[in-house]
Amino acid sequence: TEGARFESALQKALFAHYAEQAVDLTRDDLAPVRAAARKGRLWVALGCIERARERGHSLYCSLVLIDDRGEIRNVHRKLMPTYEERLVWSPGDGQGLQCFALDSFTLGGLNCWENWMPLARSALYAQGEDLHIAVWPGNANNTADLTRHLAREGRSYALSVSGLLRREDIPPHLPHADILRAALPEVCANGGSCIAAPTGEWLLPPCVGEERLMVAE
Repeated sequence: TEGARFESALQKALFAHYAEQAVDLTRDDLAPVRAAARKGRLWVALGCIERARERGHSLYCSLVLIDDRGEIRNVHRKLMPTYEERLVWSPGDGQGLQCFALDSFTLGGLNCWENWMPLARSALYAQGEDLHIAVWPGNANNTADLTRHLAREGRSYALSVSGLLRREDIPPHLPHADILRAALPEVCANGGSCIAAPTGEWLLPPCVGEERLMVAE
C-alpha cells in the first residue's frame, strides 16, 4: 500500500485513524482492563500501540504490565522498531527493561523482534527473570524456535503470546478497508502462542490458526 509515499492521502487517512485509536495511558484508556485485573486478582501483560500525549503524534509499540490491584506497574516501549515499522513507530528506551516479583516468579517481557536482541534479554536475565513474556503480532515462524531458546538460555519459563488475524477480520469501518483486504493474504497472522519450560520442553506447543484460552500450571 505504498507506506512510504510522501503526501499520500491514503497514508494520511490510515495513520490518522491509527493514531486516534492508539492507547493513551494519561487518559486512562486501559481502565476496563485495570478493573478486570483488580476484580479477577490477575496480572495482565498487554501489548498495544501507545500514544504519549506529551510527545505529540509519536506512537510506540508498548508492553503494559498491570498488577492484581489494577495498577500499571510498567510500560516498556519497543527499543527499536523493526524494518518498515519505523515508518509508524518511534524508538523506545531502556526505562521499561524491568522485572517484577509475581508470587515465586520474577517476571519480565519484551516486544516482538527485540526478543531476538541478546543485550535486551541479558538486561532481564541480570534481574533474575525466570518468567519471560514475549509478545508478537502473530506468526508461528517467530515463536516455534525462539520460545524454547528463550526458556533454555534464561533458565526460565517462556510464554509467547501471538495475535490471530485473518483477512475477514478487517472491519468495514476501517479507512480503505477494501484496499487492505485486496493486499492481504487470507491469513495475515496465524498465531503461534505457546509456553516452554526452563528445559526447553513444551508445556503448551504453538497454537496455530485458532483462538484458544491457554492455561498451564
